[in-house]
Amino acid sequence: MPKEILMPELAESVVEGEILKWLVEEGDYLKKDQPFVEVMTDKVTVELPSPYEGVLLKKLAKEGEVVKVHAPIALLAEPGEAVAGVKEVKEVKEAPPVQAVEERSIVEPGLPPKEEKEDLSLFKPDTTQVAVKNPFLSTPPGPQPGRGPQEGRAGRVLAVPAARKLARELGIPLEAIPGSGPMGRIRVEDVRAYAEQLKAQAAPPPLSPKEAPAPLPSGFPPPPRYIPPKGYEHLEERIPLRGIRRTIAQGLWQSHLYTVRTLNVDEADLTELVALRERLKPEAERQGVKLTYLPFIFKAVVRALKKYPMLSTSLDEERQEIVYKRYYHLGLAVATERGLIVPVVRDVDRKNILELAQEIAELSARAREGKLSPEEVTGSTFTITNIGSVGALMSFPIINVPEAAILGVHSIRKRPWVMPDGSIQARDIMYLSLSFDHRLVDGAEAASFTRDVIRLLENPDLLLLEM
Repeated sequence: MPKEILMPELAESVVEGEILKWLVEEGDYLKKDQPFVEVMTDKVTVELPSPYEGVLLKKLAKEGEVVKVHAPIALLAEPGEAVAGVKEVKEVKEAPPVQAVEERSIVEPGLPPKEEKEDLSLFKPDTTQVAVKNPFLSTPPGPQPGRGPQEGRAGRVLAVPAARKLARELGIPLEAIPGSGPMGRIRVEDVRAYAEQLKAQAAPPPLSPKEAPAPLPSGFPPPPRYIPPKGYEHLEERIPLRGIRRTIAQGLWQSHLYTVRTLNVDEADLTELVALRERLKPEAERQGVKLTYLPFIFKAVVRALKKYPMLSTSLDEERQEIVYKRYYHLGLAVATERGLIVPVVRDVDRKNILELAQEIAELSARAREGKLSPEEVTGSTFTITNIGSVGALMSFPIINVPEAAILGVHSIRKRPWVMPDGSIQARDIMYLSLSFDHRLVDGAEAASFTRDVIRLLENPDLLLLEM
């Protein structure tokens, strides 16, 4: 009997994935663990291995389609199954769309002959004929109250395989779930709907008006409609918003809606740091490490975060709690050909300058090659964006939600600088711009944090005490 391949849960917080590219075609034979489709989620592209061996009968999702976790994406025939299954699936693709979605699963084995003769437009083991008439097409989608699950031969509840699997994972007995498919067959949507009902019943009572958070403003205007200038339509090119660009757009929209972003700007004299790095570069190269300024900046940021922990918090909107993080995982915004990606350097406080330099270089390279794992782009507590690598003088970075702040570091340039004795010298100066969520961080605290980072960068010998 053909099996459904489901969208896996690639990480704890991942709820959906986008089908980027199918690596095989319908009718191809797959070995177990053979990559068969590219999926993008949380700014990471991964090749999914086949959990089974057999013939790919049908792709249930198109390239560019966003699929929820645990939803079916492909149909696979087991080894030794009749090759006629391929023909059956291809003919079903010509059926009306409602039938194809409604009857995506295979007929349960052991159905009585009378039920198999019902006009249900299901796949059948001995025929490829698809019925034109379906008495259930007029039935509205979704669970129907008062319609319990039906039983097949030997009292087995009728349900598609994916629904059975999901019910087992959620610990819900199939007998309790109302089925909305033909003959009361339980579908994946029915299991999810019933699980939501159980969750709602177990939810705590609503907060009183005094305890409830203030509602979001209503009446937002609709998004602007784009209309090309008349006569120039043929000079425009349209491509779908998908992949990395779609994920970036969603993240920026969330940051815009759920933070009160404020900017603090300061400047640092990095002349001593520039000289220290030049002295250490030969030794770093002998150890096979390319030494940049970022490891020093990472160490300075962590030292300042320990002194000003509010900069390393998040706001749990649902529970209305401020979350303090006693660990230091720093995200680094990396520009790639596909868009901006933020790999995460974990436990920065436990690593020395050369270890950080090596890890930053490796993560940046894998980000540009699109080879990061889901774990390498999640869990950051604070983010640094190196705008100076492209020559920018100043910026207003977007907060990487749900973090409280992001630090932008810019290009180091020779500028006239007034020294303590009143003399003017050409010094290596860099601007820093700290974007912070004003709901969590006060302006004075943000300014003090930035000044502490600057103090450490201007006196880099202090950073070496942790090596």
